[in-house]
Amino acid sequence: MIRLAVRCPPELGERVLAELLVLAPGGVEEDEGEGYVEYAIYGAPGELPELGALAAEVEGGSIEVTSEEIPDDWTDRWRDFHRPIVVGDRLVVAPSWEEVPDSGPLERIVVDPGQAFGTGAHATTRMCLELLIELAASGEAQGALTDWGTGSGVLAIAAAKLGFAPVSGCDHELAAIAAAGENAAANGVEIALERRNLRTGPAPAAPTATANLTAPVLLEVAARLGEAPERLVCSGLLAREADEVAGAFAAHGFAERRRLGDGDWAALLLAR
Repeated sequence: MIRLAVRCPPELGERVLAELLVLAPGGVEEDEGEGYVEYAIYGAPGELPELGALAAEVEGGSIEVTSEEIPDDWTDRWRDFHRPIVVGDRLVVAPSWEEVPDSGPLERIVVDPGQAFGTGAHATTRMCLELLIELAASGEAQGALTDWGTGSGVLAIAAAKLGFAPVSGCDHELAAIAAAGENAAANGVEIALERRNLRTGPAPAAPTATANLTAPVLLEVAARLGEAPERLVCSGLLAREADEVAGAFAAHGFAERRRLGDGDWAALLLAR
């Protein structure tokens, strides 16, 4: 198995991610640290190039590219990196193989990492979950919810457990639809899933929507928004992009109700 990784400054992250998704549309591993974000994809020898270590200067900063052959037991050892994550006072997200002690009032969400984004570990996913918990605390976790770009389905599953119904989700990738369906079944919730490309058509309608997407995709969604939701929880944003995204949805009557930040990332709760 070959691991191809690209490390870059956060402001270049979207460009790097977009290029890697061409090679691995089902999902990309993401890691972040002080002053950098790293994306990695995996493939069999011959599918990905063995480049060794490279460095390059591009407009906006420098990038580092590494490729390496990883041990045959990697498919077992990667589980060591996925641990239970507690979000607020309502949710704990954990892979199926992890024993979670009695969590009291916490709702457990079982999500196994696979070929789709969203295990709850990334800051953008956690912040979206926090905003959904806030909606539940204020009595607004009711009625229909749709998850734009559902990935592994973690936000849709959380919404169902918090009281939203019916819950639906869409994604352009078949791997994401399959993963979200499997994870929904594992959690005993119903999610209506459909394949839809948010870059070419309007987003599905519901009173509440979640969207953990990149800023360019959110701007495209705003540009062709049909029936607007009453509330929108969105992330996938660098902090410096939040104002632009909020402004794009303001054209549809949305006002910023809440903003969360975690390192370089931000999440918004917009409401009409």
